[in-house]
Order: sequence, then C-alpha cells, then structure tokens
Amino acid sequence: MIRPTTALLYTLAITSSAMSLFAQTSQDGFQTMAQPTEDQSECKAPRPPKDLHSFAYVRNGYREIMRIEAYQNSIDTEFCGCPFAEVDWAYVVENNEQYITSDNPKLPFDVIELRNHADSLEAVLDETCER
Repeated sequence: MIRPTTALLYTLAITSSAMSLFAQTSQDGFQTMAQPTEDQSECKAPRPPKDLHSFAYVRNGYREIMRIEAYQNSIDTEFCGCPFAEVDWAYVVENNEQYITSDNPKLPFDVIELRNHADSLEAVLDETCER
C-alpha cells in the first residue's frame, strides 16, 4: 500500500512543479496585449485608429493611401519635412475612391499594390530632398 501512495505523491509533486515552472516562464515573457505606442518624433505613417474600420485589411489600405497622398503632396510642393502632418484620416477616408479595386467591402483595396506605390513615391521624395 505504501507504493501506490508514494507513486501518487511523486506524480503530484512532478506535475505541480512542472505547472509552476510553466507559469513562471509564460508569465515572465508576457507583459501586456496592448500594442506598443509609436514614437511620434520619428516621421512614419501613423497606425490607423481601430474605429476607422472594423477590418484590419481595410485599415492597412487606408494607411497606404495616407502614405501615397502624403508623399505625393510633399513631392508636388517640394516639402522635405514630415509629410504626414498635412494629411489626416478624414481626408483619406473621403478621398479613397480612386484606390478601390473591388466591390468586396472587406477587400476594397489591393494593399500590396498600394504599398508598392507608396514605397516608390517615398523613394522619389527621398531623392528629391537629398538634392
């Protein structure tokens, strides 16, 4: 009778120590689910607010549209400061018709194409401002 009880206690001890070890490692590496805030001193396109649209894909499209509009405006005016101060989310949402490529409300934009276009405008702006 001593053996089954000893084996049971031994199993419980191993299980509880393994669970406490797992709890420590998972707790130590995880701080919060909150997204890190972006450093506003760096000139980057801001993250779209969650209330802009319920789908992240559409919000990503809006962000790329903001980049395109901001870079194009800076190229046109030869402004070499941070271009994102000149374009806001309301403007992007109101003027997105030319970027819509689908009737699907969840996938209205080709985000990859928008990103490529924005990247090429960013390169043109960088080249313009280096002179």
